[in-house]
Amino acid sequence: MTRPFEVGVVVRDLELMERFYCDVIGCRVEHRSRIPESIGGPAGLGGELVVVWLRVPSGGCVKLILPRSGAVSVRAAPLPAGRPGLSYLTFHLDDLDPVVAALPAAGARPLSDPVVVLARGRRISFWADPEGNAVELVDTRGGNPDPGHSN
Repeated sequence: MTRPFEVGVVVRDLELMERFYCDVIGCRVEHRSRIPESIGGPAGLGGELVVVWLRVPSGGCVKLILPRSGAVSVRAAPLPAGRPGLSYLTFHLDDLDPVVAALPAAGARPLSDPVVVLARGRRISFWADPEGNAVELVDTRGGNPDPGHSN
């Protein structure tokens, strides 16, 4: 491999999702581009697209992909783990508490109860982003979460 891993997420509302992944998760916009149908069609991507590359601070990239056709299907709930295919995106953080505190106001909803779980010396929290994609947050602090968080 020559570069860090990238993942593409098809979105319905590009601005909303860009704000979510930048302002709350901590990614930064690296590049944005319109992919014409002459490329997107033959590449198997369904036609014209707008793509925003978001750099993850620790490396890697999340590509937000907006099909120009508007043919993005609506998914009622995040897809659960244990089924074939992509289940969730994982972000490793120094401290997940400030991110967890900001998620509800950004349109995310918790997928676990308690919201923060201690697992093998790590603290984890699963959320649905504003469009229902599952996101896992992990920090290695272990121990007890800040007041107000279950464990």
